Amino acid sequence: MASKARAASAIITSDVYERITHRIVEQLETETRPWMQPWGGGGTPVRPLRHNGMAYRGINNVLLWMTAAENGYASRYWMTYKQAAELGGQVRKGETSTLVVYANTIERKETDDAGDEIERRIPFMKGYSVFNADQIDGLPERYRARPMVTAENSKERLEVADRFFANLDADIRHGGNRAFYQPGGDFIQMPPFEAFVSAEAHATTLGHEAIHWTMSPTRLDRNLGRKKWGDEGYAREELVAELGSVFLAADLGLAIEPRDDHAAYIASWLKALKNDKRLVFQMAAHAERAVAYLHRLQPAADNANDTVDEPVAV
Repeated sequence: MASKARAASAIITSDVYERITHRIVEQLETETRPWMQPWGGGGTPVRPLRHNGMAYRGINNVLLWMTAAENGYASRYWMTYKQAAELGGQVRKGETSTLVVYANTIERKETDDAGDEIERRIPFMKGYSVFNADQIDGLPERYRARPMVTAENSKERLEVADRFFANLDADIRHGGNRAFYQPGGDFIQMPPFEAFVSAEAHATTLGHEAIHWTMSPTRLDRNLGRKKWGDEGYAREELVAELGSVFLAADLGLAIEPRDDHAAYIASWLKALKNDKRLVFQMAAHAERAVAYLHRLQPAADNANDTVDEPVAV
């Protein structure tokens, strides 16, 4: 089929990194953060879902959020042309697909200089095309968007968030007017709950700092080269925390607003992205690992994290 709707279901291309990074750079240059485009009720971000209900992870969240915002798609579901057909659906003629990626490694046996056989791990990036359910006719009703219910800002504490963060067993201190993670003392500092405009603002801010908390050598041992406040390594860690806080908000059903203090990082992120086309993939992978780590600290009964999808190593 010659239509745009019959885009290749699987492609391997050397410019996948460049194409996706270019899209993100274009939005950042307009001071739009593409990962801050939630499309759930009350401003709550929601994870895009595959045809089987499994959630996307890492950079694919950003890619699908961007496309949904640009085209006004309301459904959470995305699928390939073949998957749509297997469900009894038909991609409408002329519809344009969206690129998502799968990153993993393959193992290959080689012989070293000494004649010994060794195994070498080779990373690869595979791109494939998906369509939103809004682009497809004839799908079962469950793939359609449900009416959005606008959430009310409330100063009553959120039990789901309080329980989640209590299960981390982190040293969370309250006082002052700044929120931050202090690596030296390994503690999270938060302003009093009453200082926030809503319970969700408190919870999402704490989520941001909890992502930073995972960088400790005793946890994920994430070192992105941060040596002082405001340097390139600092900006990279802030990008991880910003992405991670949005992913976590989607998992916990929390509305989120961009933090004003992160507008200053856009210039730094733009410079870094233009110099390294793989950067946003790597930072999104770090963010997803951080979120997964926080979920692993939850009791099995509380851990509803279903974001098991493609590997995110790039």
